[in-house]
Amino acid sequence: GEPKAVTIDWDELHGYRNKMGYQKGKLLVEEAGFYYIYAKTCFRYYNLELEDGSQVDVSNRQLIQYVYHEKIKQNSKSALLMKTGSTMRWNITSYNMYCAQQGRGVRLEDGDALYVTVSNAWVLDPEGEGTYFGAIKLGN
Repeated sequence: GEPKAVTIDWDELHGYRNKMGYQKGKLLVEEAGFYYIYAKTCFRYYNLELEDGSQVDVSNRQLIQYVYHEKIKQNSKSALLMKTGSTMRWNITSYNMYCAQQGRGVRLEDGDALYVTVSNAWVLDPEGEGTYFGAIKLGN
């Protein structure tokens, strides 16, 4: 089966936060309101041989991005907010890239958290221009 999705641990130095905290991959809401949540992740694979000369089979990989909302008022229970992705049939002999992006509005309370997980995290491209995540407060 597919490996378990992994939470992305973001580089705090490249982010901007206003009334949001950050801890272990999670944005922490410091002010209740209606927010637009957005996430984009890029997956990239170069044809690299393993130490034993074999190649990783990337011909049929599920590249899925999940965005979760952890609700403080429900004992920090996580609810899936958004999911997007595709099963990619990549060419083993060359460079391959796939990006997934999504966004939606949601009501957040002070103390809630947001985080992103991805399948096949080993092909996640960590460059900030292609892989990012955030929340913009639209109103109360």
